[in-house]
Amino acid sequence: MRRVVREAYLVKREAERGIVMRKAMGRMSCVAMMLMLLLQATVGLAADLTLENPRTMRFPTVEFNPPDAERLVLDNGMVVYLLEDHELPLVTINATLKTGSWLDPADKVGLAGMTGAAMRTGGSAGMSPDEVDEELEQLAATVSIGFGKESGSASLDVLKKDLKRGLHIFADLLRRPAFEQSRVELAKLQALEGIRRRQDSPGSIVGREFAKLLYGSTHPSARETSVRSIESITREDLVAFHQQTVHPNGIILGVTGDFDKAGMLALLREAFGDWAKGTVPEVTIPAVAESDFKSGLVRFVNKDTSQTHLRVGHLTVKETHPDYVAVAIANDILGGSSFRSRLFNDVRTKRGLAYSVGSGLRASVYDEGVWLMRAETKLSSTQEVVNRFVANMERMRNEPVTDAELEEAKEAYVNSFVFSFTSASSIVARLMDLEYDGLPKDWLQQIRDKVVKLTKDDIQRAAKTHFNPDRLRILAVGSGDALSKVLASFGEVKEITLAPES
Repeated sequence: MRRVVREAYLVKREAERGIVMRKAMGRMSCVAMMLMLLLQATVGLAADLTLENPRTMRFPTVEFNPPDAERLVLDNGMVVYLLEDHELPLVTINATLKTGSWLDPADKVGLAGMTGAAMRTGGSAGMSPDEVDEELEQLAATVSIGFGKESGSASLDVLKKDLKRGLHIFADLLRRPAFEQSRVELAKLQALEGIRRRQDSPGSIVGREFAKLLYGSTHPSARETSVRSIESITREDLVAFHQQTVHPNGIILGVTGDFDKAGMLALLREAFGDWAKGTVPEVTIPAVAESDFKSGLVRFVNKDTSQTHLRVGHLTVKETHPDYVAVAIANDILGGSSFRSRLFNDVRTKRGLAYSVGSGLRASVYDEGVWLMRAETKLSSTQEVVNRFVANMERMRNEPVTDAELEEAKEAYVNSFVFSFTSASSIVARLMDLEYDGLPKDWLQQIRDKVVKLTKDDIQRAAKTHFNPDRLRILAVGSGDALSKVLASFGEVKEITLAPES
């Protein structure tokens, strides 16, 4: 019944929006008809009337000043961001936890991920797993918990009237997870099944193996679970990992929705106030030795597939590097925005070599970033696609981009800035991310201002410095016998043999 009520609120809002839109469309239709009649009446007097080409139209930069959230710190060190939004009687609580798979022991890779999963599914000190699920269902509330490489996350979505009970369950799962043995075993079985199936997809294979090619197979950004590592994990390991890494002074909490500040703070102190501080681990991702990524490599994986899955790239700057903004815009022009990028127009539109093609830049404050070019193409086109990748990269290095390319890339970034703040939850999430990463509150505004000031010389200098043909690592997944011959012109080719998953 409660879920029906919650959905009814959403339906009501959409219905109200629909009525407004229909009224607006009706008014617009009348205006449009009047304009059409006026145009027909004056067409003889304005035979030379021309409409501006929409491809050349330019619009003013979008200006947007999002509301600010209030930041507080509880006595136990838990950071809390509050931003009220009374549009619907709903409350969302998100948590970022200073933990992650960077802490996994070498012989128990997968421990952090399994800890996060079992925190949610394994019940709490006060409730069995089934009781948690049943009560959340009755409340029409959702709770999720998961641990990634550099952080953990948890969330609660609940109706305003059920906030106190929902928050109690949420806090109990964070603070006192039970890790019921049967649920731990189920999580292990699910992880093992995932391992056994992960060689099925060429796209998945090329992503994982390319990360190993860049970072090395034992690095936290590339290592992967194995049957042995998952089978070695015990319930006691999960309990210990939680006790060692999950502490209130390592949590940033974001609260948005229909609440009042005084009442919310009282509930948060009731739920978390007596949780004692602990020793919080600092996020430390080991650096990749410069000598390990100075030279290029050419590798392939023999997989029976109709397409060659290609990755060509190398490690690059962190998000805090002075050249990060220029590299990001250079990447956007090269292949990041698919329909207007150079790679799309050259490899797909002009030459018809690939349906899917582009480039990407992934960077954080903790780890070396990754810059890559990617495509899926026919075996017979593989060599030409790699050649086009290199040619377009060299063009970025040796020639300035055009005024139009730079203007479009800058406009796309600056005008998309508003979409980082589409809701109260997204505004608070940004603030939480920035604080977790140790970045200033106005970091996104700083990035935006740097984008506006970029010149063509900045772009070319960044490309020449950070797009390095001598460091390119090439990986192709496809038909092995022919593929190794196709790739031979780019260097010594070696095969990557996938380990059997059993």
